[in-house]
Amino acid sequence: ENMKIVLIFLFIAPLAPSARAEKDHSSFDSALSPEMKSRFAMLDDVRILANGLLQLGHGLKDFVHKTKGQMNDIFQKLYIFDRSFYELTLQTSEIKEEEELLRQTTARLQINNEEIKNLSQEMNLKIEDLIQNKIQLQEQVWGLEDKVTKLAIIQPSMQETKEISSLKAFVEEQDNHIKQLLRIVEDQHAQLDRQHNQILELEDKLNHIELQELAENSFTGEQSEPEATPFPLRNTTAGAHPLEGVTPDCTALYNSGMRASGVYTIKPNGSEAFDVYCEMTFGSSWTVIQNRADGSLDFNQTWDAYTNGFGDLNEEFWLGLNKTYSITKQGDYILRIELQDWRENKRHIQYAFSLGGPETDYTLQLQRISGSIPNALPEQTELRFSTTDRDEDTINDFNCPENYLGGWWHSECEETNLNGKYVAPRSRGRLDRRKGLYWKPKNGRYYLLKSTKIMIHPTDLKSFD
Repeated sequence: ENMKIVLIFLFIAPLAPSARAEKDHSSFDSALSPEMKSRFAMLDDVRILANGLLQLGHGLKDFVHKTKGQMNDIFQKLYIFDRSFYELTLQTSEIKEEEELLRQTTARLQINNEEIKNLSQEMNLKIEDLIQNKIQLQEQVWGLEDKVTKLAIIQPSMQETKEISSLKAFVEEQDNHIKQLLRIVEDQHAQLDRQHNQILELEDKLNHIELQELAENSFTGEQSEPEATPFPLRNTTAGAHPLEGVTPDCTALYNSGMRASGVYTIKPNGSEAFDVYCEMTFGSSWTVIQNRADGSLDFNQTWDAYTNGFGDLNEEFWLGLNKTYSITKQGDYILRIELQDWRENKRHIQYAFSLGGPETDYTLQLQRISGSIPNALPEQTELRFSTTDRDEDTINDFNCPENYLGGWWHSECEETNLNGKYVAPRSRGRLDRRKGLYWKPKNGRYYLLKSTKIMIHPTDLKSFD
């Protein structure tokens, strides 16, 4: 339509000068005929139309310039979008390549792990054979020693002396050989542990990458923090198992014939009787001092609550520092921590430990014994228990229980707290996660946890028979 208007303008524009000239001549010719006057009137209308078309042409020219500017802006934005999309594509490719490399490395380490296991089994069989040979040789040596004792009065012949000497030398050689094999096996076990830790770290990296991808697509909500209200420990006897006589802890119950896990009444030496949950497993019984499974119980409690205990022994609970101390002061105990992440992976770690009394704020000292997860608690260090309303040790004016929530044995506000806020993995807030329930080794990533269980067990089982 615009092209039609332009063509009409090009056709009529030459007529405008002629119309102007004829108008000039009209002043000199007043005696024109009526037909000529009508013709000049039409030329005036054409001139007006030509001026209008000229103004329309200027408007069209301005519109074209504006349209070109807008198209340039659009092209510029498209260029920026294409460049950003290309950069995101490169980053995605790099992440996929890194993930593939990690998977290949994990596969190689698993193959090496299997080879080391097979070699270790073979060496164990050889060691068993050598031990049997050693026992037989020792029996022969003992027999020869008896003969030597009986013949002490009689001077032994040169041949018997050589035979005894050769047998002793052979036994010593076998002993040295067994010692060398034992050292080799220990080295193999150490290498196997290192390989296993590397595999665990690589699996953690892979899980971290998958968790990031899952979080970008699914983690849209954030769990709200429940209000802090006191929860008294409900040591109900409805589910408890009363026993005749006095039992100092769950191990004594197990030794007396009990095999079912549940709530029992115990009476440690020098303490009043109270109920505990006994976990009958691992060929013995463990006294559970903490259990978290679903976040139904708020663990952001006061000092008095953590001292006396809170929760339900058949569900989530904290046994109480005073009760735990009354059990552990009877002898040496092992502390076992069981952890489960949101992918249903289970890990555990065990410590030799000592727990101080109320005059020390229940100071805890740990020494790692074994486990399937890297350590995340300081060893050989006195850790004082603290809560939001009673924090004796503040580092750089940073109150650990207030920021991390829940009572715990904090050490310079380290990044491990099993009594923190229960946070599901869909929560996006990093600060909220650091207030949550997690396990954080010193040189490792966060293990956001779904459930935890802390148990104790005596090291000297005979004292509880």
